[in-house]
Amino acid sequence: MSAAPDIARIPEEDRLRADLYNFLGVLLANPADQGILDQAATLQGDESTDLGRGIAGLARTARATGPKAVRREFNTLFIGLGRGELLPYASYYLTGFLNEKPLAALRQDMARNGLARSDTVFEPEDNIASLMEMMAAMIVGRFGPPAGLEVQKTFFNRHIAPWAGHFFADLEAAKSAVFYAAVGTTGRAFMDIEGEAFRLSGA
Repeated sequence: MSAAPDIARIPEEDRLRADLYNFLGVLLANPADQGILDQAATLQGDESTDLGRGIAGLARTARATGPKAVRREFNTLFIGLGRGELLPYASYYLTGFLNEKPLAALRQDMARNGLARSDTVFEPEDNIASLMEMMAAMIVGRFGPPAGLEVQKTFFNRHIAPWAGHFFADLEAAKSAVFYAAVGTTGRAFMDIEGEAFRLSGA
């Protein structure tokens, strides 16, 4: 069991980044319950940026829906009778198949960075929810010292940048998405911001 990260020592900007990564991971791991919807309903965004519009839309839809509707939507999008409308895995987006080389490469980098799949999670590690949670963990040092910018950038560019923006855009436009359309808008905009910030960082 890892020690709790010393959040007070993490710069505020990085705490906010980690919070958004983690919240996206929570929203995509399981259908949002009433507590998560209540939390989403308090988010404040504005119409001046894509990310602000996504967050504002997420708050609006959270206030207008309930757990049963969100569960139906989640099941249609990600589970379905045989498969859901979307398959939220890096291997599928990058190769067209599940459990391919991107997953093997991710597992190697997870071991290198001290990341491990929870015993209660049975999805392949290249699921979008897991990757969002991994980035949050690396930023705040949930499983060891906080990862430096160069380590974050390398992980992002290898395992998230090549496909996550496409996934979030697909989620935003999915025919079954209402609440999760706003999740898609938020995720797509955030991936764009992160990618550009890493590009400009020089790390």
